[in-house]
Amino acid sequence: MRTDPAPGALPPSLPRLDLYVAWHAERTPSAPALSCGDLRWDYAELHRRVDACAAAMIAAGIAGGDRVATLQTPHPDFVVAFLATVSIGAIWVGLNPRYKIDEIRHVVDDAAPTLLLARARIGTRDFAPELRALADIPTVLFEDDADIAGTRSMADFLAAGAHAAPQLAERRAGLSAEDPCLIVYTSGSTGKPKGALLHHRGIGDFALAQNRLWPVSPYVAVNYFPINHIGCVIDCLMPAIVAGGATCFMESFDPGECLALMEREGATIWASVPSVFAMQLALPDFARHDLSAVQLVIWEGAAMPADLLAPLAAICPRLATNYGMTETGSAITAIAPTDDIALLAESVGPAFPGVEIRLEEGEILVRSPFGMIGYWNNPDATAAAFAADGFFRTGDLGERRDDGSYRLIGRLKEMYKSGGYNVFPREVESVIEAHPAVTEAAVVAAPDPIWQEVGIAFVSGAPDLTVASLESWCRDRLANYKLPKRFILREQLPLLPIGKIDKPALAAEARTMAEG
Repeated sequence: MRTDPAPGALPPSLPRLDLYVAWHAERTPSAPALSCGDLRWDYAELHRRVDACAAAMIAAGIAGGDRVATLQTPHPDFVVAFLATVSIGAIWVGLNPRYKIDEIRHVVDDAAPTLLLARARIGTRDFAPELRALADIPTVLFEDDADIAGTRSMADFLAAGAHAAPQLAERRAGLSAEDPCLIVYTSGSTGKPKGALLHHRGIGDFALAQNRLWPVSPYVAVNYFPINHIGCVIDCLMPAIVAGGATCFMESFDPGECLALMEREGATIWASVPSVFAMQLALPDFARHDLSAVQLVIWEGAAMPADLLAPLAAICPRLATNYGMTETGSAITAIAPTDDIALLAESVGPAFPGVEIRLEEGEILVRSPFGMIGYWNNPDATAAAFAADGFFRTGDLGERRDDGSYRLIGRLKEMYKSGGYNVFPREVESVIEAHPAVTEAAVVAAPDPIWQEVGIAFVSGAPDLTVASLESWCRDRLANYKLPKRFILREQLPLLPIGKIDKPALAAEARTMAEG
């Protein structure tokens, strides 16, 4: 069994996120930092580009506290935009290219950016209509050859900023580690997305703590998550930068191509969400990929199906997971690297270093140094989210095990009442997922004229999986009131861009079926 690698030389806690790039650029300037296809930058090049973009932002009039939005794929250019923005005291907002115009408009109306950095075309999608609709925001295009009226090219933007380079030190000198730097909009499963406002210290110190808990050497990771998501920026990108490691971007995820990229680049971290692991392990040619460089396997966002744990442990016996959310600046709990299948299957680990947890009537409350300052432009939602003593109300239900680790039971807001009984979908999903022919399950509530609400189970699995076998399996393991009223078999469950099951879409479908 392989042992934990010795942790590399991590920097101290630094007051700005861009300073981690500068720290490594001074010590290991030629170390690989970011790549995407044939594009490769070392830390010296990344540092130079961040400073050039930051100077251009100053020349364009971006002031401290202003918001800068970026519409881009997981690509090194977004990293430059992000770090340049936060280095001068402005606040960065990522926009997902999969957004429709109404979704983009909600974010820009709420965040009110004074500058937009955008791609004119991504894949087969032409963003000219969206950018024309946002013509009120000064816009810089990453492409130098794009032609959209009212926009500037990146080359012109950077050239105009060359004279402002001497102002960088003065602007940065007055910044604080507690200054806000990033707005991440939540998924909006309970209404319009809200912007969680995060700060330099919380993000940087979280990345340091994660590297200490989950050490790898060298640090080489693949990142294909959308740039508007905490998984891309905080869980993947910043820990790699803090460690002086390499991030290999994929602009468009493909399960087989991802494995091939990991093999070519010698990825030492295999990190994703359970649905992606399931897709990759199910590939007919999975075994041909050489993943011997992997030192750590990490999943986040959901529970790993029990039948995937042993195959993953056979590939790499250092497995880890955590439980967290946008508002807490990622991890609330985490499991250190282990091959303890039972622990990984039954818990999400103890409190992450520095995080306080308490349970109130089963709800998990958290006080974390990494957590958000509050919801952007929404004081009422901020006040409702926190208890009087500063603990954040997660809305998740859990229990503390005898070993100090926590087990998740479900979402407080997902809980529904059937015939007067409380039913927690996660409990029912766990039973369904234990069926040997099941891959994934999602249970949502639907209105019922007799029981008020009932559960509808959407399930994917092996071709021989039947509704009758699921009903029998659950009847033997659940009280009657917890049994889903209906099982719906699907080849694959719908996913959000980050890879989680799209429960809001399934809930809407269940309501439509009930009302029809």
